[in-house]
Amino acid sequence: MAKMMRTVIQIDEEKCDGCGVCVPSCAEGAIQIIDGKARLVSDVYCDGLGACLGECPQGAIALTERDAEVYDGRATEEHLREIGRDPSLPHGPASHDAPAPAARRGAHAFGCPGSRTLDFRAAPAAESCVEPEATLTSALASELRQWPVKLYLVSPNAPYFQNAELLVAADCAPLAYAAVHPDFLKGKAVVIGCPKFDDVAAYAEKLTAIFTANDIRKVQVLHMEVPCCFGLARVVRQAVAAAGVHVPVEDVTVSLRGEVSVAAAA
Repeated sequence: MAKMMRTVIQIDEEKCDGCGVCVPSCAEGAIQIIDGKARLVSDVYCDGLGACLGECPQGAIALTERDAEVYDGRATEEHLREIGRDPSLPHGPASHDAPAPAARRGAHAFGCPGSRTLDFRAAPAAESCVEPEATLTSALASELRQWPVKLYLVSPNAPYFQNAELLVAADCAPLAYAAVHPDFLKGKAVVIGCPKFDDVAAYAEKLTAIFTANDIRKVQVLHMEVPCCFGLARVVRQAVAAAGVHVPVEDVTVSLRGEVSVAAAA
């Protein structure tokens, strides 16, 4: 079976108490209780989209990036038949756009309030600053100064971090705030990530290494207003403390409608 670097779930056996709440939350049947613990049966059944994350009352499930077998839809359907589940029900990436089955909406649902569906299409759209005859590429210059930008992928010793101002942004923030490039990214090094779906311990370790190896002058944390996103600022402050450096950290919150509030740098 072919392998690739991709996102799959990771289960912390020390935290898992074997309650089994996560089992029905996985539409692909990738999680089973084995020897009293929840376990990932096979990489090929895990689509890596994390529908099971909010279901664990112990917080034992997280997403991780590693060399894993590619998700296989046909193998997943055969697996569902073998364990007595209906393969015609929504599963795989497309199932994440469908309503959750009733069994997953009951008393054991521990979903994040930031996942609540909101539709802004009925609201009047903001006027575009792009002239009708302008091309998309000429509308706004990119202020991106580096690649990669994912926190998992950057090297702490990359030259663009040295003596830099650092923007630590949640993945969703640039989609909610249209002027991210001129207002926040210009002149800064940048890393992005998601504190809900990614391994925050790995984030803290990488950020600590960045602060230790470089003279970072200032950090701006740009995150959404949803509760799970505030963890990004906490991770940054933990990393600053762990590195033993004095770096001002400015906390910028973006609302779901693109409004910004800035807390004083600490």
